[in-house]
Amino acid sequence: MNLKHTTLGVLFTLAAWSTHAANSWWQWHPVVDRGSGNYLSGAVLSGTAGTIGGVRERAHERDLSLPWSDWWNGKYMLGGRGNPLFDARRAAGDRGLTFTGYYQGAFFGAVAAQGGSKGFWDEQLTFGADLDFGKLLQVEPLEGVSGFVLARYRDSWPGSNPNTVVEAQSMFNPSNWQSGTQARLLAMGLYFGSGTRLAMKDMVVMRLGWLQPQRDFADQPLSKLFLNNAVNSAKGIGGNIPFSSSFSTWGGVLKLRLHDTVQFNNGLYMSFPSPTASANHGLQFEGSPGKNGLFYMSEASYMPLVGEAKLAGKYAFGGYYYGTPGGQTVTWNVNTAPGQYGFYFQADQMLYREPEAVVAGGGKNFKEAEPAKEQQLRKQGLSAFNLLTFAPGYAKANNFPFYFQSGLVYTGLFPSRGEDLTMASIGYGAYQGGVGSVEKSYTAVLEGGYRWQLNGWSYVQPFAQYFVRPNGTSQVQNATVLGFLAGLVL
Repeated sequence: MNLKHTTLGVLFTLAAWSTHAANSWWQWHPVVDRGSGNYLSGAVLSGTAGTIGGVRERAHERDLSLPWSDWWNGKYMLGGRGNPLFDARRAAGDRGLTFTGYYQGAFFGAVAAQGGSKGFWDEQLTFGADLDFGKLLQVEPLEGVSGFVLARYRDSWPGSNPNTVVEAQSMFNPSNWQSGTQARLLAMGLYFGSGTRLAMKDMVVMRLGWLQPQRDFADQPLSKLFLNNAVNSAKGIGGNIPFSSSFSTWGGVLKLRLHDTVQFNNGLYMSFPSPTASANHGLQFEGSPGKNGLFYMSEASYMPLVGEAKLAGKYAFGGYYYGTPGGQTVTWNVNTAPGQYGFYFQADQMLYREPEAVVAGGGKNFKEAEPAKEQQLRKQGLSAFNLLTFAPGYAKANNFPFYFQSGLVYTGLFPSRGEDLTMASIGYGAYQGGVGSVEKSYTAVLEGGYRWQLNGWSYVQPFAQYFVRPNGTSQVQNATVLGFLAGLVL
């Protein structure tokens, strides 16, 4: 299966339409959907209402109930009104059955790399469904109880992997879509939330089933805007243990919110060898009999709203223990150990929020401006994300005893493009010494990009990547990759 040819035609058509409408009244913003009942968390989806020149606008005078306008300006490509398929989707949602999905394709042009200059096309297609039992059955005690399923397809043809010429250590692959290729079951199970029954909303949340640990720990939504594997997915942890979007296993997660700003997450999962291999398609439900172990993760987070601007932040400290019974973990002195462990610290913070522009008092004229204290603050501004991970070097499998990543994202940097994203990031991993025939020091990756939102459910993102010591030594030259990402919210 190769989606390249059909999807490129759709994207070129969207680009042509968006050129005509680039200065019109609508602008849309991609946000990361973290809804408690939506297991597609981490997918960059569409979001909020439009602005012109950074100023919030009232509803347009045109009739937005027209099917074409409703579809074009909506949140989903397969959504809107006036189409039997779209109407059926809305009706199902009213009864508790929601469908989510997205397509992403990216061109990676290696302009300077160890293996020469070459272009690659990589892509993924993800679909999910969520069934709210309380809404479906109209039974109040079932409020907050739902079932979920998530599946994905990723290209596996040789022309999809830019690392064949960059030759970076696998955690620093230019594309984060090279693990768990082909068709794959990512998650299925049950979600239980306390809803409004306790002192605060969703004070207790639990997930059980075939889960992805990455979706509940070291979660940095802004990091998902980048394409390289280290920043987007592995975050240093995935360089030592299976920790990626392709790692699915049996387990459960319990989240306790003790205050509006304080939360504790605990997860217990089954561990087994080679869980992200493409050959198992996410269906290795038995693990590896005789070699299965336990994988535990824990995280405490503080999520303040800083100042009058209510700048959202998240500060978290977490740790993990990945069990490997039967002496599967080898230490640096060739002894055996029952597993690997590590820690991480996360600091994400919105640094600056643009104040709402002064508008006319009562909306009638510009002679009497609203007092500043009555103006609403908007989402345009600058945000940062940071992560440090530590893994003691006693285990030979801990390739990266130290890793950090940091990034900045500005929403609406340019006038009249209030929903576009300007971004830059760095990821740095230090290798464990004394392991392997060649001594390795570090690898670093820098990536910058600009996401141009075409409409409510499509975007294009040119990007540039630069890799320093891609495999940790001077034997592989530094690499430069230029390309673009195109996405559709389905």
